[in-house]
Amino acid sequence: MASPLPLDSGRMAWWLSAWLAGEVPPDDLLSGVVGEDAAHDVAGLDGAGLTPLVLALGGLRSRGARSAGLALPVAGDPVGLGGPPAFNAAALEAGEAVVLAGADLGLVPTRAGAGVVWQLMPAARRPLADLGEADRGLRSALPTTATALAGLDVARWRPEVADELMNLRHRSGVAAPPGTPPLAVELADRAIQALAIVELALEDDGGAVTSHEIAAREAALRPLAGAGRRALVAACSPEVWPPA
Repeated sequence: MASPLPLDSGRMAWWLSAWLAGEVPPDDLLSGVVGEDAAHDVAGLDGAGLTPLVLALGGLRSRGARSAGLALPVAGDPVGLGGPPAFNAAALEAGEAVVLAGADLGLVPTRAGAGVVWQLMPAARRPLADLGEADRGLRSALPTTATALAGLDVARWRPEVADELMNLRHRSGVAAPPGTPPLAVELADRAIQALAIVELALEDDGGAVTSHEIAAREAALRPLAGAGRRALVAACSPEVWPPA
């Protein structure tokens, strides 16, 4: 069974884009974004405090938003960001954000109890890899990383990582709104799996008992982590999707 995207900003990018394109009604957007959370609110709209997401939709559209895209930055690798510095800093702290194409605005999520508050901020256009480039980067990084991890005896210190690497063709799929290109859905699925491999491998020090071994493992995983983030950003950014 297909599962929702594991990132708040990924779900927002997909479902808000689908609503802006007229592919889904507001109720479907809320179901896709909010899921089992108590509520999602937008801060900073019209100088108001918090505006429920369903009431904020019209305001986002009236500001020129044509689609919503994902940003997934880490220190030293600001994937999906184009500035200004305040937005970049907030997105980096959150580890994710949404950029509204056509509006020069972005949304940065913060978990607040059982819900999410989305801070509306100025945001600039950003350089992005297209789906094909991101797909090729991820396909290239996977075997390179697998070879490097095999050399570090991954099966000894993290057997579930080895299992995931052996199971790359067997994925559950992700739930995408209507209008999402199949290549974007498939790429998002593989990117999520790649990032899960990285997370598993970095979960603890396992058999890497020296600082040199720890550094070697991190270096082996860095290309896959970067390729996974770029692939997921492209998959969740309609600016780089092929024309419908």
